[in-house]
Amino acid sequence: MSVKYIPVQWNPNKWIYDGIMLAGVAAFLWVFIHVTPEILSHERPINSQVHNARAFGACAFLMLSIILAIGPLAKLDTRFMPLLYNRRHFGVMTAFVATAHAGYILNWYFAFSFVPKWDALILSNTNYGQLLGFPFEALGAFALVILLILAATSHDFWLKFLTAPVWKRLHYLIYLAYVSVVAHISLGILQDQQSLFLPVFFIVTAFLVALLHVWAYLAERKTGDPLASAEGDWMRICQADEIDEGRARIALLPDGKRVAVFKHEGKLSAISNACAHQNGPLGEGRIIDCLVTCPWHGFQYRVTDGQSPAPFTEKIPTYNLRVQDGAVLVDPKANPPGTHVDPVEVS
Repeated sequence: MSVKYIPVQWNPNKWIYDGIMLAGVAAFLWVFIHVTPEILSHERPINSQVHNARAFGACAFLMLSIILAIGPLAKLDTRFMPLLYNRRHFGVMTAFVATAHAGYILNWYFAFSFVPKWDALILSNTNYGQLLGFPFEALGAFALVILLILAATSHDFWLKFLTAPVWKRLHYLIYLAYVSVVAHISLGILQDQQSLFLPVFFIVTAFLVALLHVWAYLAERKTGDPLASAEGDWMRICQADEIDEGRARIALLPDGKRVAVFKHEGKLSAISNACAHQNGPLGEGRIIDCLVTCPWHGFQYRVTDGQSPAPFTEKIPTYNLRVQDGAVLVDPKANPPGTHVDPVEVS
């Protein structure tokens, strides 16, 4: 969390995260450039610059696949949750690697073009009505533009400026970028392969990404947040003794929003389950130093009023609740963000 906009707030976790990421990128490029030439084969011999371009392209594809795999993995197993914290760093680095791939391509194939290189890339082949010989370069350029937009808007300044819902929808474009990359590879390099190495690498990776998303979706449907049941004008969440100390129970309200009922020091409080930062699931977080801590990026809120501690200014809605015959009942009408509600003691 930050009260002013600075490029990056470095901390030991970010240094370790980025160090491992950079080491992984360097290792992948070294192996692809120096080891794989012996196991790759092409219809026509390729020079070192084209091979380097393919190394950066394969690396960008793998990085993008890992980024898209982190979300479902974190839903399936909370041990992957720490990978979410600095995923935006991963995305920015992916944009740089993809840009290097594009640079190699432009500087080799279009170095002596009479028109600007990007114009030559897009206009050299306009046979969009055929599958064989389809201008796959345009798909790669389209994916690169999306990655650069997402990298440029990855900072919390844009999250604050655009608002969380708009920012989140914008960054869903990463799925469109991935589909474009898959099509770019399928209609491009795979048509020039005699070896099975790259096709198998590509197909298995893309299949695993799709499988993880389907698996996480089915698991979420099976164990998703229960729908609160009506008790007059109030909604029944659960029994009070079903909530562990320092933890929460999440329930879906009739308006489609989720409420998280926390137990802290033997008392119950209800707040919105959506973090003001990126709508992270607050109910899956823990209470640390008397503050609910979002499991995604560590934003914190008091359970009694939904406000972040000073000097931070984020606020989330709170809910009135009561305990009746051991059952936790919540008023489905949310209070304005930052409204104080006295916690209810569990008898």
